[in-house]
Amino acid sequence: MSDDGVRKPSDFGGDDGPPVEEKPYKIIFEANKCFGAGRCAEVADNWEMDLASGLARARSYYLDEEELEENVRAAEVCPAKKGAGVIHVIDRRTDEEIAPDPRGDGTLSVDW
Repeated sequence: MSDDGVRKPSDFGGDDGPPVEEKPYKIIFEANKCFGAGRCAEVADNWEMDLASGLARARSYYLDEEELEENVRAAEVCPAKKGAGVIHVIDRRTDEEIAPDPRGDGTLSVDW
């Protein structure tokens, strides 16, 4: 949490993730807004469709450089929230949203 009491994007999901040096990227997933289009699972091995719920699910929420591109693509193709997406890829080092970044300024675009 920042000095002014505002939660940083990297704060969401707890502190139980791997060291930032190993996995510098993090996924924040608005599962409550997912409607199961499945486009993320079509473009990224990290994403699968849960047959019981009919919604998407990530296999991992912490990413390294090799996993980044496919997860950015998954965030970009998600049609939920009128194309603004519910998969958010965050750079844990800078707390900026890499994708989908609909505002183009790196601020977290979750809609809770």
